[in-house]
Amino acid sequence: QVHLVESGGGSVQAGGSLRLSCVASGSIFVINAMGWYRQAPGKPREKVAGITSGGSTNYADSVKGRFTISRDNAKNTVYLQMNSLKPEDTAVYYCNANLRVLSLPNDRAYWGKGTLVTVSS
Repeated sequence: QVHLVESGGGSVQAGGSLRLSCVASGSIFVINAMGWYRQAPGKPREKVAGITSGGSTNYADSVKGRFTISRDNAKNTVYLQMNSLKPEDTAVYYCNANLRVLSLPNDRAYWGKGTLVTVSS
């Protein structure tokens, strides 16, 4: 069984910063891509940033230049550094990992339960 647990969410004023963390645990054989998604009230879930096992990154246009995704493979952890936060960044942020567990031959996606980020103007 695999668990992804996010932390670091909270309330901040516009222009502020937060750092999200997500730790993957369980019977993990290998973690491939990891990423962060968010869902604002009344809106569909959207991808914010992704990072491959080799460190290649990609970002949504709305966060480019403000957010930075990174990972520590030794700790099975992915981070999202969020700077210059805006009220429109308010959402529940979810961690995603594409990984393979020890008991199964195929990769699949796993999700955390989310952490709330609230940015006030």
